[in-house]
Amino acid sequence: MLETVIKRERDLGTPERVSEKTVTLTIDGQEISVAEGTSLMRAAAEAGINIPKLCATDSLEPFGSCRLCLVQIEGRRGYPASCTTPAENGMVVYTETPKLHDLRRGVMELYISDHPLDCLTCPANGDCELQDMAGVVGLRNVRYGYDGANHLKAKTDDSNPYFSYDASKCIVCNRCVRACEETQGTFALTISGKGFDSRVSPGQDQSFLDSECVSCGACVQACPTSTLQEKTVIMMGQAEHSVVTTCAYCGVGCGFKAEMKGQEVVRMVPWKDGQANRGHSCVKGRFAWGYATHKERVTKPMIRKHITDSWKEVSWDEAINYAASEFRRIQSQYGRDAVGGITSSRCTNEETWLVQKLVRAAFGTNNVDTCARVCHSPTGYGLKQTLGESAGTQTFDSVMHTDVVIVMGANPSSGHPVFASRLKRRLRQGARLIVIDPRRIELVSSPHIKADFHLQVRPGTNTALLSSLAHVIATEGLIDEAFVAERCETKAFNEWRDFVSLPENSPEAMEEITGVPAQAVRGAARLFATGGNGSIYYGLGVTEHSQGSTTVMAIANLAMATGNIGREGVGVNPLRGQNNVQGSCDMGSFPHELPGYRHISDNVVRAQFEKDWGVTLQPEPGLRIPNMFEAALGGSFKGLYCQGEDIVQSDPNTQHVAASLAAMECIVVQDLFLNETAKYAHVFLPGSSFLEKDGTFTNAERRISRVRKVMEPKNGKSDWEVTVALSNALGYPMNYQHPREIMEEIARLTPTFSGVSYDKLDRLGSLQWPCNDDAPEGTPIMHIDAFVRGKGKFMITKYVPTDERSTRRFPLLLTTGRILSQYNVGAQTRRTPNVMWHGEDVLELHPQDAEDRGVAEGDWVGIQSRAGETVLRATLTDRVQPGVVYTTFHFPESGANVVTTDASDWATNCPEYKVTAVQVTRVSQPSEWQRQWSRFADIQQKLLRERSRESEAALTGK
Repeated sequence: MLETVIKRERDLGTPERVSEKTVTLTIDGQEISVAEGTSLMRAAAEAGINIPKLCATDSLEPFGSCRLCLVQIEGRRGYPASCTTPAENGMVVYTETPKLHDLRRGVMELYISDHPLDCLTCPANGDCELQDMAGVVGLRNVRYGYDGANHLKAKTDDSNPYFSYDASKCIVCNRCVRACEETQGTFALTISGKGFDSRVSPGQDQSFLDSECVSCGACVQACPTSTLQEKTVIMMGQAEHSVVTTCAYCGVGCGFKAEMKGQEVVRMVPWKDGQANRGHSCVKGRFAWGYATHKERVTKPMIRKHITDSWKEVSWDEAINYAASEFRRIQSQYGRDAVGGITSSRCTNEETWLVQKLVRAAFGTNNVDTCARVCHSPTGYGLKQTLGESAGTQTFDSVMHTDVVIVMGANPSSGHPVFASRLKRRLRQGARLIVIDPRRIELVSSPHIKADFHLQVRPGTNTALLSSLAHVIATEGLIDEAFVAERCETKAFNEWRDFVSLPENSPEAMEEITGVPAQAVRGAARLFATGGNGSIYYGLGVTEHSQGSTTVMAIANLAMATGNIGREGVGVNPLRGQNNVQGSCDMGSFPHELPGYRHISDNVVRAQFEKDWGVTLQPEPGLRIPNMFEAALGGSFKGLYCQGEDIVQSDPNTQHVAASLAAMECIVVQDLFLNETAKYAHVFLPGSSFLEKDGTFTNAERRISRVRKVMEPKNGKSDWEVTVALSNALGYPMNYQHPREIMEEIARLTPTFSGVSYDKLDRLGSLQWPCNDDAPEGTPIMHIDAFVRGKGKFMITKYVPTDERSTRRFPLLLTTGRILSQYNVGAQTRRTPNVMWHGEDVLELHPQDAEDRGVAEGDWVGIQSRAGETVLRATLTDRVQPGVVYTTFHFPESGANVVTTDASDWATNCPEYKVTAVQVTRVSQPSEWQRQWSRFADIQQKLLRERSRESEAALTGK
């Protein structure tokens, strides 16, 4: 258990240097050998000698400004800074001499002469490097008075909701500025003024809230004083113990230390040893965890007969037994397949495993599906067909070895910000960038970064664009013939080369379809094929299309054709949207696949599960979520167990989803809040947050990381315990005592997880599957010597236009995405101060399209499609091209998915969120759907409040 008393992690002062050459020197009489390029400070630290420092930290390049780390070198004049002086062969270095003591005390005395002496009341008391260094150097008095000019009355900037900036305590060490540049890559901070007037400034002397600061927390983490301090620490004081856990937001899977006082979180600090995030974080993981204790959280089980009834608070046993009796009644009346379950990509692997097991073993059906299918199922299908495994090929660290990056249909700066920071660092080092996106995302042009090519593709034409890129590579002799001959199926490759070489696949022929100039396509293709290590990172802008699976296969084709598979710096890398999208797929959440992506019809595989579970499983695939909806409207599907998902807000064609749920007789929702789906529920089982559970998440790089309970569940039960109780009530016994036992079962039945255990995860920090006898400590990079399927298989990827094309009635194409401060349906982030940055969904509209419609900035506009209509506020921007509009989907009242249709990927039914033909008009009032939603939401909140009043009356006896 990685739980410790709060202790500052050891800081070696400067970053590690990697070199095959070593140098040997003597420091304070010790002979030390280190990699060439290592600083004297780090060399000393590695030998256990700690040189005083303030501006140096091992997460940033050395700066040499504080002059506290001076050392003496035999044969050299002066006293150089150890952080900026590299170790050399034969050096003799002294870190402690009388002269050095005097110099350091003098430096520290100058710092303290312009620093408040309020240590006892300072929020950083006990966690302040300035305080520590004053003690280390033995400062006992300050000869310089406070009568002259100083900064002691400088104003505090409290504009940011999560941290304050107290300029009176700033020592101008530059660590925050460097962290913003080197670690985050935003360049939002600077040092304004000169000499005595120097101070840290966000932007052009703006407040933190008004500046370009993205509140990642890197500056706060880097600050050695309380100049930048979390407001939770200011209010609550220093934590007394910490627990290492994993963030429950995006698919990066950042490691955090939850710093605690008893059962209360004081702050979340990015874990320095986190192998996915390397000590960095974003605004969501670092600060937006307050939803776990939000007043709107429902912590008591509730039941009701009809959705027009008030909720009745009941005991856990009564709620579980009622749900089980309803499911049994429905199956008795309508048949075994009249019920099903939905797993969540926000839940742990262990919880997801139990839900799919409950559906198959306790319900006796394969009617189980997951939200992961509505985002990344084309990844699973496409990569399985071509490479043989349904997951990305690399580690996030691999990007630091790439030379050319394609980012396609993804906006890492908003959706995967910690990975984006690492990518931007590599780009600043000289890697080249190709962005394929209908919208001008931040990576196209930002501080110190500019994409070589932005292929601003028309929504729905990804496959056509990739075919034209492949055409250039095939017809200009840019294929890695040796790689293909050794690693790929010859017949399939030859057929593919003949296909992409056809004149109709040329950039010139495709230009009218994709809207991308042919010369730009040719330039991008040549760069990717000849620029060295080439890597491809893609997101939902690839998968959420009618040809999502086709496009994934086209990406894999491109990587194989150029030999960019099987080593560091290359690969095919899907960026998963939610924290456990990969894991929910791995755990068998699809109606046609058992865990490990093995088909339910496979008699041998099914027999293994039947023997272990002691039950007969159905051999035929069950219903996907869209099929459940259709069956509900048809009268044959009547009961649903939905854990951790809000399908009313997140699935396409909202009105269709709502009508389907209204047709069911028993919906059981397990969640933190009364979300949009729970408003149609008959049983509400309160869920637990990631802070209240044990288990594992699997991130986008196949990294399995531990989730550790830092507080007891507010509702009295962890989510896995609720599923166990429901299964037992249904007559299928589950007897787990801890999620550790569930992982043991996962490892027993899933080949890629066979070597995974909690003990190994605790020892190694994390594991990347496959983890088995062949790879007992995991597999960071896939397909090194051979593809999982043996030979890589090229697939023909013919472009088939989507039905969602612009028409006279619907002349614009709507595409959707995410914003940095909000997450998915917003249930978590909307209940935090993150709403200060993004408090509503808006429609991005090109100024030309706005002028054609008489729309001005901030106007209300109606967005109408063949599925429905909603109203949003318009914002005018050239980030979108003419003919394309864009919005997010974080707020339920916006109804973005009222407009999206039920069109889907041909292979997986993944919805086509990214292409919807719409018309936009200026309006003055909400849409009819929004009025109905508002009335229904008010009624449901009233029914919830009535439950609260009845509960209070029962408690008081009135």
